[in-house]
Amino acid sequence: MAATRSSTKRSTKEAKSDPAVSYDDFKEHEGQRYTGMKIGRSHKWYYDKGEWKEKKITPDLWQVSYAVTKRRAGRAPEGSGVPVGTEYHWYILAHQNTTKRTANDYTTSLTGLKFKIAHKRAGNEKWSATPRTQRKRMIMFLRSVLADLEKQSAREWTVTAAPETPAARKHAARVASPVRALRGAARGSRRQSPDRRRPRLPRSHV
Repeated sequence: MAATRSSTKRSTKEAKSDPAVSYDDFKEHEGQRYTGMKIGRSHKWYYDKGEWKEKKITPDLWQVSYAVTKRRAGRAPEGSGVPVGTEYHWYILAHQNTTKRTANDYTTSLTGLKFKIAHKRAGNEKWSATPRTQRKRMIMFLRSVLADLEKQSAREWTVTAAPETPAARKHAARVASPVRALRGAARGSRRQSPDRRRPRLPRSHV
């Protein structure tokens, strides 16, 4: 009897550690139930030679499109993940930092956030959310990022306006931003008082 009980426990533990099983298990994050990869885990991919197109809209605004095949660095555990043919709609907000090396070459890096707007199951013609709901989710995401950036600015202003104390440092650590990837978006820009004249637009160098 004891051997049977031990065997059952072992098989349950093995099933839980099996990526194919744990991937589909229901999990919870801040009151929200979800399936898929566990919060905190990460993927690593390699991108093939892709095509990046961009069109200048204003002196500081560009429209971009990018198409490429990405390949997993390694192999997915047998039976894990969604079925082949599943589609996703992501919304990306990121910093792209580039350095010109030659007349035709730049080094580039991208750091930021991507938010799932919707998905379409393999063999299904319908997305998990209507176009209207997808727009609402994008608005929700952008509002949360904007609110976070405003909090960062308010904290920086407080630190600049008053001498920093150990208590202030402790408070800043407690309310640290959840979107650290976007920190420093305004670094290097000049602070100007509201009554100053309209600033001159910077000349485009691209």
